[in-house]
Amino acid sequence: MKKNTILILVIFLCFFHAASAQYNSHKISLLGHWFNPSEPAEPFYGIKYQGVFGWADTVNNKEYAIIGSGSGTYIIDVSIPTNPIVSDFVLGRKNNCIWREYKTYGNYLYAISDDDPYNSFQIIDLSYLPDSVHVVHDDTTIFEFAHTLYIDGDKLYCSSVTLSGGSEYYSLAVYSLANPELPSLLRTLDEDDPAISSVHDVFVRNDTVYASCGYQGLFVYKFNDNNTFTPINSLTSYPDQGYNHSSSLTPNGHTLVFCDEVPRNMGVKIIDVSDLQNISVESTFKSTEGATPHNPYIYSANRVVIAYFQDGLQIYDISNPANPIKTGYFDTDTIDGVGNNYNIPNAPYHGCWGAYVHLPSGIILASDMQNGLFVLNADLALGINNLNDENNINNINVNLFPNPISNSLSMSFELKLSESLLFEIFDNKGCEITSKKEFLLAGNHTKTINVDKLSSGVYLLKITGNKTFFVKKIVKN
Repeated sequence: MKKNTILILVIFLCFFHAASAQYNSHKISLLGHWFNPSEPAEPFYGIKYQGVFGWADTVNNKEYAIIGSGSGTYIIDVSIPTNPIVSDFVLGRKNNCIWREYKTYGNYLYAISDDDPYNSFQIIDLSYLPDSVHVVHDDTTIFEFAHTLYIDGDKLYCSSVTLSGGSEYYSLAVYSLANPELPSLLRTLDEDDPAISSVHDVFVRNDTVYASCGYQGLFVYKFNDNNTFTPINSLTSYPDQGYNHSSSLTPNGHTLVFCDEVPRNMGVKIIDVSDLQNISVESTFKSTEGATPHNPYIYSANRVVIAYFQDGLQIYDISNPANPIKTGYFDTDTIDGVGNNYNIPNAPYHGCWGAYVHLPSGIILASDMQNGLFVLNADLALGINNLNDENNINNINVNLFPNPISNSLSMSFELKLSESLLFEIFDNKGCEITSKKEFLLAGNHTKTINVDKLSSGVYLLKITGNKTFFVKKIVKN
């Protein structure tokens, strides 16, 4: 898409907003805030902004926030977190939209909306940034609208899909991304399980599909090599049950966290899925009475970040799934220290819609339905001293080489105290790629990790012990 210079200049001069309001928070600090004061609210709920996602440009070493609005999609440079700047804007086919959601695959951004016709599915090439973005697909030929989407490997999973002009509906559809500019349909869930009336959202890992199916509950499927769905198990009755909205899975695959959106005041559920033949609820918890949990996001092995209507961004330690502990929050819905009902009939629909927790820098992105984009530092709430400090705790001094890396990562470090260290590498979704634990004596050490099988991209190296904490971004060429 050719950049509209006038639009970008106007957005930069007029729409950037340095936050001045005081926000209720604990162990999460505000770095930057952006919203467009001219963005109209859609008339029914008063929503201006919806889904948020992040994208790291490893070529130019930049980070971007992608946030949906009633009128379209903003791509915002957050490389300097205290100064978010709009890089480009993609106009949606339909105005006054309530829903927009996003995922990326390589340099491609997939943008969907679930608002009635006339709408479209958009594919946006981000590789032209920081100059601009290019829209490579804006049509109804694949489908016209869908509610949510997820990418696992080279497959795009879209839930509650409606084809052009309402000609056909799929509860869940899977598309191949072999040609990322033209996804092709592989299978629909309706073909294998027509009893599912709708899938609201999915979390997928290694072709295991955790489908949030609204009032029908949670269903788990395997998407097979022959492009068919096989049911594994379901959870159709559970405590504090409502509309099963969305879920997220811990890196070890043992714990699933899901939210029930409707009615208000439903508890967040922590589910033991270590044995998919024996799924059980381990605990439920709430932020405050009356608030609505919307979307959960797993960060590392023991934290869940939850986008809460009315209560903003909430972070919990789930290392003991039976006893989740709140470690921090940031109330994006605060207006000069108090909540705001926006004087609209459906006032519950205000506050934090979504978040993104996997940018290499460690910053957290949060979208608020009325207040726009928030760039946050949640290191304390996440149990991290400082992701940008190479010597987080004085027990270790680390030197990495080379970085970017090709086939192997070498490190030299001084350990001041003897202890057992855990060496881990995570991908940009927070999934553990490799880990090794060993006891090391105090003194100087050199270690090499083979990374030749890793694909190009951004990863996190983490070294932890009782007295040691080190996190560093690494780039694989």
